[in-house]
Amino acid sequence: MTEPQRDTGPLSLSTSAARNLATTTKTPPQMQSISPRWLLHMLPWVETSAGSYRVNRRLTYALGDGRVTCTNTGDDIRVVPPELRELALLRDFDDDAVLTALADRFTRREHQTGDVLAAAGQSADELLLIAHGKVNTLGTGEYGDQPVLDTLADGHYLGEQALTGDGHTWPVTAKAITPCIVLSLPRQAFQQVADQSPGLRAHLERLSTQETPAQNKHGEAAIDLAAGHVGEVDLPSTFADYDLNPREYELSVAQTVLRVHTRVADLYNEPMDQVEQQLRLTIEELREEQENELINNREFGLLHNADLRQRIQAPSGPPTPADLDELLARRRKSEFFLAHPRAIAAFGRECSRLGVYPDSIEVRGTRVTGWRGVPLLPCNKIPISATGSTSILVLRTGEDDQGVVGLHQTGIPDEYEPSLNVRFMGLSDKAITSYLVSAYYSAAVLTPDALGVLENVEIGR
Repeated sequence: MTEPQRDTGPLSLSTSAARNLATTTKTPPQMQSISPRWLLHMLPWVETSAGSYRVNRRLTYALGDGRVTCTNTGDDIRVVPPELRELALLRDFDDDAVLTALADRFTRREHQTGDVLAAAGQSADELLLIAHGKVNTLGTGEYGDQPVLDTLADGHYLGEQALTGDGHTWPVTAKAITPCIVLSLPRQAFQQVADQSPGLRAHLERLSTQETPAQNKHGEAAIDLAAGHVGEVDLPSTFADYDLNPREYELSVAQTVLRVHTRVADLYNEPMDQVEQQLRLTIEELREEQENELINNREFGLLHNADLRQRIQAPSGPPTPADLDELLARRRKSEFFLAHPRAIAAFGRECSRLGVYPDSIEVRGTRVTGWRGVPLLPCNKIPISATGSTSILVLRTGEDDQGVVGLHQTGIPDEYEPSLNVRFMGLSDKAITSYLVSAYYSAAVLTPDALGVLENVEIGR
């Protein structure tokens, strides 16, 4: 009979003890917030040596084709009085007291999906302002159908011409496609305010007698030409008028102060340079903020600088192939779409539902979704509202194509990357080294049709 073996302890060195003599294999510091930053890669960057960039254009006449902003306190919705200057009728009218009186005359109406706000051919005697919701404008087709001409949303309006005289009719039918809140200004109420305001009466009389300047369909001062004539005819003389107040873009900046203790930099610099790794992570965050500003900044961000005539609404909610076709049809040489990843997923679902297949396009070595040969690039900086809606942008880029350009300045002091510098700020009494890290940038839209936006895209269904 054999004796049971006794436990004599480990027969070899354990791995936990062996680690005391081993060198750990390490990665550089990882960072979860790094995104592809497609916008920074795809924009052509223009050298802005003087710190500002002037966009000269042909003279464009103000058409008053913007949106009238409303504000609400709880359930009470009111027109912001100065916003009434977005109406061509009140453009350049400077009496805020009269504008406030007009804003007070708006009355609220609510409509459900399918309600007709105005019917083509019927008498028009009021201005209709869409405070909230979506409305389709319908025309009359060749065969008696009603094609959708446009989709209107918050801030759009109908019936401005009805305020100044009798005999006007609605040119289109307006039909609610979502529940809507509409503010109405009857012609009678407008005339009452005009009767009590000599300034408004004089303004309206001046508009009625003022000669409309010749302009093309884009609102630019017309250039007179002759074509198709035969023989010796008097040719028109002309010139291309310039905008006297061109817009200037100044470089914006994103900055931070990086602090590193001298003991860390002196003693813990192997195998990786601590200052270099701290700088790398800080610069990555600055570049993320740079892309966020290029999208969302109210002064130069793309979402806020798209021309109002280049903003369209998603009629059915989710982004459809027809919606992207509408974006492409409004400009030449579209180079890429920019959308939140969830919006791209919603577009893919719509393609699957309709039985169509989006393109697969290679951009800078990466396969991405595309439509009509135009890549659909993801950008998580495009905001998603609390109601689950977002926007899709389409861009034409480059100075040669009168597109969208990025602005930067290279060769700045202590430059670390193009238009980004790292400046030594000295040592504190606590032996902490400080570095000022600054990135300079902006963006400019050279012509209005270089940038288009599909708004109120629903991604939840």
